[in-house]
Amino acid sequence: MVYESKFYCISDGKPLPAVIRNYTKADFDELIAIQSECFPPPFPEELWWNMQQLTNHVTLFPEGAICIEVDGKLAGSMTALCVQFDPQHPSHKWEQITDNGYIRNHHPNGNTLYIVDISVRPSYRKIGLGKLMMQAMYQTVIQLGLERLLGGGRMPGYHKKANELSIEKYAEAIIQGKLKDPVISFLLSCGRTPTSIIENYLGDEESHHYGLLMEWRNPFK
Repeated sequence: MVYESKFYCISDGKPLPAVIRNYTKADFDELIAIQSECFPPPFPEELWWNMQQLTNHVTLFPEGAICIEVDGKLAGSMTALCVQFDPQHPSHKWEQITDNGYIRNHHPNGNTLYIVDISVRPSYRKIGLGKLMMQAMYQTVIQLGLERLLGGGRMPGYHKKANELSIEKYAEAIIQGKLKDPVISFLLSCGRTPTSIIENYLGDEESHHYGLLMEWRNPFK
């Protein structure tokens, strides 16, 4: 299944031609450059996408490897795999469920599209590209007949409130609109629904290693 959607996005009041499509080997160098812009030092360079991970994405599950171009320039990417998910047993780690981003555990007959990563170049933020890619993944969920889209959201604002609030109270305050979190507030704006808090989800000191599991249910299921 090949995905391609052409449209216009608005930047500073100017319509710019854009396309969401599956990424290919020809995009690999630019995808790694995007990661370097999104995760600059002191973020470890070895945690950016590498050629083997990207090769696995386009080989094992090309439907889950999408990117967005704006006016001919690659501006962001999003990657997913299929997993068999049991809502009664939600606990997991990012490295376990994504195979550290190598997705060799992709389950072709799984019931859930799991988001591995989303990245948008800093210079292209604030024009809705992340939300557009998320919508494309929702369409993929429907096309493949899956039950849900799922992923764990970091809570990078939590370290500023950890002395005042438990992680449960922090998440509740974001959902109620009393606080904003760069990741969770964005995912809420994309139509994602929180389901559970996961301990030791990711090695992420800002989030105190927590992740907030958030889903989008296929409305036709």
